[in-house]
Amino acid sequence: AVGAGLAWYLTGAAAVFSLQIFIAVLVIACPCALGLATPTAIMVGTGKGAEHGVLIKGGEPLEMACKIGAIVFDKTGTLTKGKPELTDVVEIEMKDEEEIISIAASLEKLSEHPLAEAIVNHADEEGIAIQEVNDFRAIPGHGVEGKIAGKKYFLGNRKLITDIVGLSEVEIKKVERKMSKLEDAGKTVMLMADNEHILGMIAVADTIKESTVEAVKELQRRGLQVFMITGDNRRTAEAIAKQAGIKNVLAEVLPQDKAEEIKKLQGTGVKVAMVGDGINDAPALAQADLGIAMGSGTDVAMETGGVVIIKNDLRDVLTAIELSRETMSKIKQNMFFALLYNVIGIPIAARVFAGLGLVLRPELAGLAMAFSSISVVSNSLLLKRFKPGRRNYLSMIAPYLMTALFAFLFIEFGRLSGEM
Repeated sequence: AVGAGLAWYLTGAAAVFSLQIFIAVLVIACPCALGLATPTAIMVGTGKGAEHGVLIKGGEPLEMACKIGAIVFDKTGTLTKGKPELTDVVEIEMKDEEEIISIAASLEKLSEHPLAEAIVNHADEEGIAIQEVNDFRAIPGHGVEGKIAGKKYFLGNRKLITDIVGLSEVEIKKVERKMSKLEDAGKTVMLMADNEHILGMIAVADTIKESTVEAVKELQRRGLQVFMITGDNRRTAEAIAKQAGIKNVLAEVLPQDKAEEIKKLQGTGVKVAMVGDGINDAPALAQADLGIAMGSGTDVAMETGGVVIIKNDLRDVLTAIELSRETMSKIKQNMFFALLYNVIGIPIAARVFAGLGLVLRPELAGLAMAFSSISVVSNSLLLKRFKPGRRNYLSMIAPYLMTALFAFLFIEFGRLSGEM
């Protein structure tokens, strides 16, 4: 503005005339539209997300959602319903099925794992007694142990039996065929043992959510790599992944190692989102470029995630990504508008095109600047027409219409100023 005013004054223009140019350029260059470009779009975008059950905690998660190249789903409670049921009891050294359930339910009564709840609920439904347990210990990624009537029992996976109990691989091989058959059906098998033998097996199954297959298919169609991460053995994990349509499986991952697996994926140069619901998912949610927590999950998971899926529907992960892409597109459009007005308006206000009859008086420059702010806000408000899975055609064509309209207004204001 100073440069334009001085340039005219030094070339012989009157002081009042030069001052008008100074004011017109100063007014037209006001960064109102530039300042409104981002916050208005983010405000409307996050509000629209909340309307559809997707809580987005600010601009950073909203921006990151459109940059994601890989998405990792926890299995239990995220891909699956998180309400497993006891399906099979296999007698081995212990020949009393009811006793196997009683010991297993007694041990799992003190556990917080979703699979433990299934065993305890089954015992309650069948009226099987739950006994007192002493010296209980939960071993993350392995299982549980405790003493019942003075005798120590263990319940968990293969690693528990070999690494903690110390039984030989020979003991595992005795039951391997039966375990494999159950795991191929997508069931999680837990071995019950004492210090000498494997006493029995309990199988628990958790069905996938109705929305899982559709959500996974749509994410893959959009070019995202989809992974499933779980502590289950590979055979069970792959059976569940096959039902969900997921090809990339991270199996037998201990809770404390989930964040490390996310870090490995990030090391390939791809932006990673993690979707989980449990306490043990929190470190992975924090490590991921974008943490997405399920609304039915723990408070720790929801606090850690940048996005919270309130309705527990995996299709809302797609909604978050679609909304992010549309919102970021609006921000870029708004930034373009803000710069376009300056590119068109400043030369006219500086009377570069005075020879063509295009000038801009200060009062009309102020009106033009107000229109530029209105256009940015109006463009952002078109996000209110967003609907998951549908194209917002009005929002798509609006930038072209607005560009033509406001370019026309600037030129008309310039002509009007020239006639005044």
